[in-house]
Amino acid sequence: MKNILMIGTGGTIASGQTAEGLAPELDPSRLLQDTPRVAQLCRVDCLQLYSLDSTNIRPCHWLGLARAIRERYDQYDGFVISHGTDTMAYTAAALSYLIQDCPKPIVLTGAQKPIWYDGTDSKRNLTDAFLYACRGCGGVQIVFNGKVILGTRARKTFSKSFQAFSSVNYPELALIQDERLLQYITTGSRPAPRFYDALDGSVGLLKLIPGTRRELLAFMADHYDGLVIEGFGVGGLPEYDGFYDVVRQAAEAGKLIVMTTQVPNEGSDLTVYHVGGHLKHTLQVLEAYDMTTESAVCKLMWILGQTRDFAQAEKLFYTPVSRDILRFSGE
Repeated sequence: MKNILMIGTGGTIASGQTAEGLAPELDPSRLLQDTPRVAQLCRVDCLQLYSLDSTNIRPCHWLGLARAIRERYDQYDGFVISHGTDTMAYTAAALSYLIQDCPKPIVLTGAQKPIWYDGTDSKRNLTDAFLYACRGCGGVQIVFNGKVILGTRARKTFSKSFQAFSSVNYPELALIQDERLLQYITTGSRPAPRFYDALDGSVGLLKLIPGTRRELLAFMADHYDGLVIEGFGVGGLPEYDGFYDVVRQAAEAGKLIVMTTQVPNEGSDLTVYHVGGHLKHTLQVLEAYDMTTESAVCKLMWILGQTRDFAQAEKLFYTPVSRDILRFSGE
């Protein structure tokens, strides 16, 4: 039997009822008491790392997770992380950059209903996560509602339904049905992972709306080291009110600016319209193309943890990590 480490971070799956709503209080060993099938699949050790509603997850917690896996990496065949659903896609993306080319599965899962709740999805998701940690591919993935999604491609698209997560601009890696693993796509990995231990959490995200004021963009560009801007359609900046000048000044000041789209699927292409093409051809900005916003944000944090040089940052941003961007990968 394989040895799997379960790392608890809190979330709905581990929550109990309080007078003010659900709050995390159950540790991983308690969750496993309600999923006895797991003991038949593998040997499990438990580590309670955090007990947080995932709304409270920050970059320091991602670093803590990566460090916990690194310190225990040689002892286990795979890792299962129980996590709240609200920021799970961000955590999966961040871990994909902090732990690269991992030959062992690092599986995140959680639930839309607590494990003690009637009709909960917790037990299925936990069992599927451990099954995948024993039989699946290496790398960071989310296992949820029978789907296996690459960590750099996941997004929460339903707030209450059990099919909480979707794979954006990339196929699902596998399905799990009645404990049968149907692996469609395998992930490549090296014999040993590459661990990173630095992130710059000073990255902001601005979603444009009609009438957004330049003062908001200027404030964010001034207060963050990096900024991801979600434009409309295939991407671009409004041509009123001096938006272009704000981005130009930020880029000249050494800030890293990533342009993307708020449209969920198919990605950006700044060259289509003047509102994007003028920006792309005259300023030092990066374009996310088919990346998810979650991955763009986390990749920018990872890059800023290593360099502020635009040429180096550009190379790192456009180098695919765990298939986060396909435009430059030749796939």
